[in-house]
Amino acid sequence: MSTAVLTRRTPRRSAHPALVFVRAYVRSMRLYYAFVTGIAGWIGVAYAQRLHPAEATPGKAIVVLTILFLAWGINQIVNDYLGRREDRINAPHRPMVSGELDPRAALAVSGVLLLLSVVIGYLISPLAVVPLVAGMLLNIVYEAAKGVPVLGNLVFGLMIAMCPIFAYVAMTGDASIAFTPMSLAVLLLVALLNGLMTYYTYFKDYEGDKAAGKVTVVVLQGLEASRRVALVLGFLPALCIGLLLGTGVVAGSHGPVFPALFTATLLLQVRTGLLYYRHPTGPQAYYSLATNFRACACGQAMLIALFDPALAVGLYVATYLLIGFLFRLHQDHRA
Repeated sequence: MSTAVLTRRTPRRSAHPALVFVRAYVRSMRLYYAFVTGIAGWIGVAYAQRLHPAEATPGKAIVVLTILFLAWGINQIVNDYLGRREDRINAPHRPMVSGELDPRAALAVSGVLLLLSVVIGYLISPLAVVPLVAGMLLNIVYEAAKGVPVLGNLVFGLMIAMCPIFAYVAMTGDASIAFTPMSLAVLLLVALLNGLMTYYTYFKDYEGDKAAGKVTVVVLQGLEASRRVALVLGFLPALCIGLLLGTGVVAGSHGPVFPALFTATLLLQVRTGLLYYRHPTGPQAYYSLATNFRACACGQAMLIALFDPALAVGLYVATYLLIGFLFRLHQDHRA
């Protein structure tokens, strides 16, 4: 008599709810964005280390940069919560829209983390809480400002400009970075790079923003006009930097590093404009974000070359490579 051996397939255990939540939360943070706030803040750290080396210790730098690199992702949860209406069209696979991430629980976690950041910032330097909280509030304001042409870009640029101010004040306890001509010029360039980066992100959100009644500048202009404007705007940061250098408002290293990074950034900015000119909608508009984020974050690394060329080169290369690597982990253009 032959016998049959029956094998029973062990049921696959479902992941623990807490693990599912953490994975969805981290995915929603979209960590390739971290270099936008992180490198912006590094400008303030590097400037503080140049002017106040005794006070700007490596320990402070690590804490401040950790807060800044995580800041975007934590605040991104707030943006996702506030923007769920248009995300149902623009990004239906996003965890908070698909139901994978509980909106209220995610918002509560972000609230706790933001409060912890404020407490740590206060312990480092009470004055640093001002730009830190201002950046958080501007992030909330941005969701409404996005629906007003150009205003959303201005608010976003101002929000990221809070990062180098927070970093410098936290490192030194001194708020003078916000009032010198050189500092104001650098902050203006940070705001410009980020406002422009935001303009390009509006292309992928065009349909959802239009349906939700958010009149971004791209919705106002229409796709045909916006794609032509995108091509021209690729030259805007270079023109502004050249003007500030030519007038002597911005001064710093006169070696080969800044011109080289300036040229590389110009090429990235022009390439970004060209990509959105060619593909203003569809999946390619999403995939072009990698170049867009590189142009913005690498442009901020370029500014560090004004007072620390060696650091600027390292950050520029690392930023370019890591944004590309992290972006490849988010290939679903509907998320």
